[in-house]
Amino acid sequence: MTAFMTWLENQLAENSIFTLQTLSYYGDGLTTTVQLVFLSLVIGLIAAVPLAIGRGSKHAWIKWPIFAYTYVFRGTPLLIQLYLIYYGVVFVDGIQESWLWVILEEPFVPALIAFTLNTAAYTTEIFRGAIKSTSKGEIEAARAYGMSPQQTMRRIIIPSAFRRALPAYGNEVIFMLHASAIASVVTIMDLTGAARFVYARFYAPFDAFLFVAAIYLCLTFTILYLFRYLEKKLLAHLQPQNS
Repeated sequence: MTAFMTWLENQLAENSIFTLQTLSYYGDGLTTTVQLVFLSLVIGLIAAVPLAIGRGSKHAWIKWPIFAYTYVFRGTPLLIQLYLIYYGVVFVDGIQESWLWVILEEPFVPALIAFTLNTAAYTTEIFRGAIKSTSKGEIEAARAYGMSPQQTMRRIIIPSAFRRALPAYGNEVIFMLHASAIASVVTIMDLTGAARFVYARFYAPFDAFLFVAAIYLCLTFTILYLFRYLEKKLLAHLQPQNS
């Protein structure tokens, strides 16, 4: 590892912008971006499954609050949601004197809340559509086997809906990755924040932002490859068979 760092330092010796120090800023920004996107997607996915089921409920007191939530968060810009949560939390009475302030005073947590609420709203509608499109034949077959409605939902409908929702959910993951660039406006040192810092220090906007764009591009293609692989495995039964 020491030999590699020495080699890298020699390669960057004549480069005044991309030194080991500035690359460490990008490395820290990459770590923050991946953590923010990964956590928001995982929490949002966990929340979206029961919300999607409730969204299709026949009871108005269940489905209408969920509809209102998804309507608001899908109908307003993520940046506005981030501002409201980040700056608005300080106006909650007693919040700064409570134990919650220890958590919420860090900008990462309000950003995580905003991103999670946003992606959960979109993912809820994606899964609701996939659940709604479940064929009646699958449900009738489950009933013929004597499955209860809860067993049918758990063993038949949700796994089938997940496979159908995979392409659309892949787009949502990529959208969240790209949307994470706005996290830097609330002082989070993510990838875009690192590029802003390098630009402010060296006055080199093209170098700073083209480099971070290349990192986002690599992350995007990695996600695309992962979802194409999952689609190939989970949707193999829908592929045309070679005779």
